[in-house]
Amino acid sequence: MSSQSSQGGFLPSEEQVLALLSQIQDWQINHGFLLKLLESETEHDVLSYPVGVSLYPTPFPKSLFNRAMDIQSIYNELYVAIARDETWLYDATKELIHTESLANALWGIHEQSKAAGAVQEISAAIFRSDYMLHTTNTKSPDPLDESETTLKQVEFNTFSCAGASHAKRVADMHRYMARTGAYNFKDAPEHHRPRASSLPRNDNVESLASLLATAHAAYGAPKSQASKQTAVLYIVQPYNFNVADERPIEYALWEREESVPTYRLDWGEDIIQYTTLTETKELLFHPPWLAGPDPVEVSVVYMRAGYEAHEYNHIGWQARLRLEQSSAIKCPSILSHISTFKKVQQALTAPGALERFLSPDKAALIRKTFVMMYPLDQSAEGLRARKILHDDSSNYILKRSLEGGGNNIYDGIPDFLASTPPGAWPSYILMERIKTPASMPRNILISRTGVEEGLTVSELGILGTCLWKQTKEPLLHNTCAGWTFKTKFADVDEMSVVKGYGCFDTPLLE
Repeated sequence: MSSQSSQGGFLPSEEQVLALLSQIQDWQINHGFLLKLLESETEHDVLSYPVGVSLYPTPFPKSLFNRAMDIQSIYNELYVAIARDETWLYDATKELIHTESLANALWGIHEQSKAAGAVQEISAAIFRSDYMLHTTNTKSPDPLDESETTLKQVEFNTFSCAGASHAKRVADMHRYMARTGAYNFKDAPEHHRPRASSLPRNDNVESLASLLATAHAAYGAPKSQASKQTAVLYIVQPYNFNVADERPIEYALWEREESVPTYRLDWGEDIIQYTTLTETKELLFHPPWLAGPDPVEVSVVYMRAGYEAHEYNHIGWQARLRLEQSSAIKCPSILSHISTFKKVQQALTAPGALERFLSPDKAALIRKTFVMMYPLDQSAEGLRARKILHDDSSNYILKRSLEGGGNNIYDGIPDFLASTPPGAWPSYILMERIKTPASMPRNILISRTGVEEGLTVSELGILGTCLWKQTKEPLLHNTCAGWTFKTKFADVDEMSVVKGYGCFDTPLLE
């Protein structure tokens, strides 16, 4: 660990840091705040390691945190409207069908499902909108100065939104540490002693479970004479190391006062083997471990797999098609899945795009969170992007049109594009860099690679849950469902915690 100051000029002694680390380690073990080490797994045991966390909660402007929470219901409304507007969504993403195999697969499955006849008018979704602090004064000494700092959206996620369970655990952990006085070192300044009252609660696991329970109730009793029970079916990736993030939602459904039966099924071959469609398109699940001959009728399909191109081989295609053609409520529907593409986020920045879906007042609130984004096609905006690249690309990032994480180009964009066939350029969008305040908080981050200290940058994710009919009726369910908060060192470009770039954290609201 570095000998630099951690936050606000205060450096805990080595003994103090070790005492905190010991408490954090014990807390993580006792609360399952862990990732599986898959290569160690046997029939009777498996090793695991702690999820990356921050030693202290990281300061974040309270008013901006509250603003992000307040506008999530508008973002939910926006992305439901997009999922209802197939024409706009297709126009926004159609170029990707020819360059991206995932886009080709999803639109192909949708078209095949639509041709067979829609059998479920209700859809459910779990969204997450990610933000970072942005300043117009890069030399500002205070990142919490709200006169020069605002929220800018990094991306909007509509499919397999992860991190809720980890975010709840880290919030509970930091609150516990604050309550017990673990941070109250006698030589620490007052602002370095986080109070539990400044750390927001996070009930996101129960909120996500509540959405799935509401969708389950909306589906109603079994429709098939072959079944006597309905259940939520949780579709997951095989060989999953992140079960500690997924399982708590499943447990919360079983533990409700009126339990919601929930079963897991691996993506791909298992869907083909253990599910069937009735003539009237009920999805029946035949778990071999359950006693009795009756299958379970699936009320809700909750997708935590199927977001990577390689998953759509012949078996993956047929598995997703079966799910989509069923009468089960999908969380999310395939149109909502397509709306998670980065290309959609870019298309919404075009003049008048938001007003197609929202009132002018709501559109103005959402637009304030946007940075400039450009396509790399032959449109007027695409030609403007080429001029930016020619003049100076240093204030921009190149991102894949499908998603925004893990494949970003931060430097040498013109050289990268010069080596890329022009026909593949529409697979990328040009996004203005979010300028984080120059004087960011310092913190100590604990990861599998060690315990290190330095300047940090945080990303706030706001979760939302929705249930709606595909018609233009009011939403059946529209809530803000909690938050995630991740922190990385300022000189690290990516943020993924499970990939080792960042750590889960709690905002210290000041």
